[in-house]
Amino acid sequence: MLARANRLVSGDEFRRVSRRGRRVETDHMVVSSLVTDSGMPARFGFTMTKKVGNAVQRNRVRRRFRAIAWELVRDGVTGRDVVVRGLPGSLDADWDTLHRELTAAVAGEGASER
Repeated sequence: MLARANRLVSGDEFRRVSRRGRRVETDHMVVSSLVTDSGMPARFGFTMTKKVGNAVQRNRVRRRFRAIAWELVRDGVTGRDVVVRGLPGSLDADWDTLHRELTAAVAGEGASER
């Protein structure tokens, strides 16, 4: 579970990161990342559309993303706000694929940037 200090909680924070951050699109997610002060903890937010699946399926994907984000925080990622939007294919993706894509996107090595 991500600590409160590592979560984006308000709609304004989500919008700020989504609009101003660097966007990386992968096969299973769209990651918007905005660099903040290097001394600040990394903060993550997650959104899922109904295209991903029903509520149970969306929550399963969100839990997987949250666990990967927790690992990134534990490994020392700091100084950025990240919003992860799950795409329909994320439901069928395995853990290693999601982990690799999210880690690369946060590090700035994503599949395609916009």
